[in-house]
Amino acid sequence: MPHSRRALGDRWFVDETHVKVAGAWRYVYRAVDHEGHVLDVFVSRHRDTAAAEWFFAKALRDHGEPVEIVTDKSPTLAAVIADLVPGAEHCTQQYANNRIECDHGRLKARLRPMRGLKTDRTASVVIRGHALAQNIRKGHYQFDHDNDPTTRLGAAFNELRSTLEH
Repeated sequence: MPHSRRALGDRWFVDETHVKVAGAWRYVYRAVDHEGHVLDVFVSRHRDTAAAEWFFAKALRDHGEPVEIVTDKSPTLAAVIADLVPGAEHCTQQYANNRIECDHGRLKARLRPMRGLKTDRTASVVIRGHALAQNIRKGHYQFDHDNDPTTRLGAAFNELRSTLEH
């Protein structure tokens, strides 16, 4: 494999935001670690316990259990964390989740100039692709020690392809 992800942090910031898809609101669950690495993204038609459980189950399966999870005071997220990650400390202090809130702003700034998202699939692909591009830009992926731009670009597209296939 031509690249590797850097080690993920054990402190997650989790929140949901909303976007319009074909005129209807969709909820985007996102998790970032303490270094700003976007860990996972899930676009859902509903903002409920089932959606939060699905998001957390996938994030935990893909990234393991964090030591601490920072969220807003959402009772749904609190219940899901208590159920799926009972060993993690759950922090809901005011302003503690500013990292994820600022990250939502970067996503929405990218989506704003677009002509709109037409399908749930498109929304999921665009939002996950944005997360991947953000992670690459921030240096959360280490590509081969080879400085050949073609190799780096190829590795980035391979990662993008695997992201889009999920």
